[in-house]
Amino acid sequence: MFPLNFELDRSVSYFAFLRANFRWLLAAYLLTFFSGFGQTYFISLFAGDIREEFGLSHGDVGGIYMLATLGSALALPWLGKLADDFSSSVTATGVMVGLTLACLGMALVPSVWALFVVIFALRLFGQGMMTHTALTAVSKWFSAQRGRAMSIAIMGFPSGEAILPVTFVALSLVIGWRNSWFVAAGLMVLVALPLILFLLAKERTPSAADNEARAAEGRQWTRSEVLKDPVFWIISAGILAPPCFGTAIMFHQAYLVELKGWTKELFASAFIVMAVFSVASSVLAGGLVDRYSARQLLALTLMPLMLGCFALASFTSPIVAFVYMGLLGMGNGFAATLIGALWPEAYGTRHVGAIRAVAFALMVFASAAGPGAMGWLIDAAVSYNVQVAGMGVYCLLMVFALLQASVALRKRTLQ
Repeated sequence: MFPLNFELDRSVSYFAFLRANFRWLLAAYLLTFFSGFGQTYFISLFAGDIREEFGLSHGDVGGIYMLATLGSALALPWLGKLADDFSSSVTATGVMVGLTLACLGMALVPSVWALFVVIFALRLFGQGMMTHTALTAVSKWFSAQRGRAMSIAIMGFPSGEAILPVTFVALSLVIGWRNSWFVAAGLMVLVALPLILFLLAKERTPSAADNEARAAEGRQWTRSEVLKDPVFWIISAGILAPPCFGTAIMFHQAYLVELKGWTKELFASAFIVMAVFSVASSVLAGGLVDRYSARQLLALTLMPLMLGCFALASFTSPIVAFVYMGLLGMGNGFAATLIGALWPEAYGTRHVGAIRAVAFALMVFASAAGPGAMGWLIDAAVSYNVQVAGMGVYCLLMVFALLQASVALRKRTLQ
């Protein structure tokens, strides 16, 4: 156990950090929160209404969603570079206007072809650029306490998961699914845009500690240099596992529930566990990153997901739903904080927007490919438990690969 005075010092330091940087941390938090309008968990709430409206099958909707998401992944590296070229307030303005128009587009969508364009815009501006803008800004604003700042910024994700689905499911029962999207657009215009722009009106000036930490970052890699770096691709192969595997299991949760003999209500209640563990692990990871660096902690990223996959593949008890979701939340919170801090640590802050855009595009691609691949394997009668166990084995192998990447990155800092 830590001494009591050590814990008190940490708490005082944490709240002092919050007070000193409240406006910028809140802006980043709100950007990740409102990114929910373009996330899978929110859009999928209206999948049934969309199928009924346009006479589509499950496969039709899934195919449109996958292609639109892949399209957004291809656009991200080019659009994401804007975060390096413009201030956070200018970038955030453009992105929020884009997401607002996408929400309006979904409310008014007249055809299947228009649906593809609207989903593309929701994924690009919501999941993609809202998240990218927030995390890139935090990477540039903070150096000495980047891990702590990142852990606060990403709390918008579990907050959105906890609030938006239940709110808009109830809302759509009263006013219909199209009007619900009008409400989403209204929230962007009346809440997100004015509040975030007010918070970003004053650009953060790095502190002396931040400047010292930034000076110690060393070489400032360009995107083309990073793409030629084998370590980048090893890291990418590891961090693609959570969006690929986690999204695949979530997307096919109806099949999972039926296979395990659980109820939908049971699995839905496990989302609360996921949110709690996600917040707790992100806060813990923030402190650890500031103390030890993201490079040293890299191999820990996949361990919770690995354990969760093995548990899900091996047992049928209802308790496993909560164990898996808790481990998934723990892994997501830890990974989001750690990876958010890793890119500027490893490659510098000058081109971090362009570099992060490529990495994030790969993650979006993985989140699109995972559900499709699992669906095809289910149709081919490949055992679900074998698939999930294979995910766990992949995570185990990548833990060792990430250990090697961590060693390589630390050697660079000593040169």
